[in-house]
Amino acid sequence: MNHQVNSLLFVALVSAGAFGFAVAAPEAPDAVQRTPGTSLKLTSGDVRKVDADQSELTIKHEAIENLGMPAMTMVFKATTPDLLRNLQAGDRIRFRAARLAGVLMVTHIQAAK
Repeated sequence: MNHQVNSLLFVALVSAGAFGFAVAAPEAPDAVQRTPGTSLKLTSGDVRKVDADQSELTIKHEAIENLGMPAMTMVFKATTPDLLRNLQAGDRIRFRAARLAGVLMVTHIQAAK
């Protein structure tokens, strides 16, 4: 009986750890978007400020569907510094955001057309 409980606990911990890695891994910023129930829809916004030293950007954005967030202006962390490259205040963008380890992060950015 004790062996069965230990085996089940081990499987549960391994499964939880694998899921946590897929969600939080900064090396795979779009991995979050492939998890079930997460929207792939891009959100439109205007860049208000870029702080490359802190890997942050301020975006005035429309409602973010997958976060249940209304339109507003707020600061997001970038999953990688490369996302902020060539980005400046005033740029119109389409982006994807997710909550990773409790932090709102931008996982994908493209220029708006």
